[in-house]
Amino acid sequence: MLESVGVSAEDEAAYRALLALPGCCLNDLAQRVGRSPGDLRPTVDRLEELGLLTRTSDEPSRLLPTRPDVAVDALVAVRRAELDRVRAEARELLSELRAQEQHRPDNLVEVIVGQEAIAARFAQLLNQTKDQLLVLDRPPYASGVEQSDTTVRGLLSAGVSVRGIYSPDSLEVGGVDEAYSAADAGESSRVHPQVPMKLAIFDSTAALLPLSVDALVDSALVVHPCALLDALIEMFRLLWDQAAPMAPAVRDPLDARLMTLLAAGFKDDAIARQLALSSRTVGRRVAELMETLGARTRFQAGIHAQRRQLLDPDS
Repeated sequence: MLESVGVSAEDEAAYRALLALPGCCLNDLAQRVGRSPGDLRPTVDRLEELGLLTRTSDEPSRLLPTRPDVAVDALVAVRRAELDRVRAEARELLSELRAQEQHRPDNLVEVIVGQEAIAARFAQLLNQTKDQLLVLDRPPYASGVEQSDTTVRGLLSAGVSVRGIYSPDSLEVGGVDEAYSAADAGESSRVHPQVPMKLAIFDSTAALLPLSVDALVDSALVVHPCALLDALIEMFRLLWDQAAPMAPAVRDPLDARLMTLLAAGFKDDAIARQLALSSRTVGRRVAELMETLGARTRFQAGIHAQRRQLLDPDS
């Protein structure tokens, strides 16, 4: 019965005999189990070490068995501690193996094929994201804008920092109101007239990007920690510094959206469609903003207005 907690069958037989003859001496126990005292002495030493008996200070010493429930509980605790140590060592070996595998070239980039597989991998990476999500947003989209917005809100509610850089095409497809809705929910949103690709970076430990920049294809790459991932993160940071913040304005929300579209490179007709204004009204307001800001280009007007917080009531 006690072999599973480290007691041999021979030692257990001696312990059981001692339970029937508590307080006996070594010679009496040897006679009871049919063994010589010299042969039994190592068994007694092991039982004492395991906590199954104690010896008195008498001469000759008496052998007192430990109560079975107390003794077995102690042995189980010792064996559990040993198993925990083995488990910890196994995990340490696994982490060392993973560290070695990460530097193998065939483990640095993962190819995902099929829209369902890409969506599943994207969801898995999102679920593993605990600190920060970085996104370059541009069409084409495999899923609807509403689904992406729900995902972003879920991350934000979980305390994840989300940074998104929108391209002019993404605002055209998704609409300015949807982008501002994400910003209102806590996303740090900016716009840039030239977003080079779709990209998502998860906690700076993995990046997901499509194999094609302009076409909706059924294959994507997951980049694990390596120089390529470092370069993608640095590219995002450079674009972030160049992009115009998309912060909702307190004084005039319409002007805030207009300047966001300017910074994104929209033409007057496109701005008019987004804001439900006439092209003439948009052209006049853009000219007024450029003159007020001293901007030479429309993009400069959007950037300057945001950085100077023109629409901040305290400015």
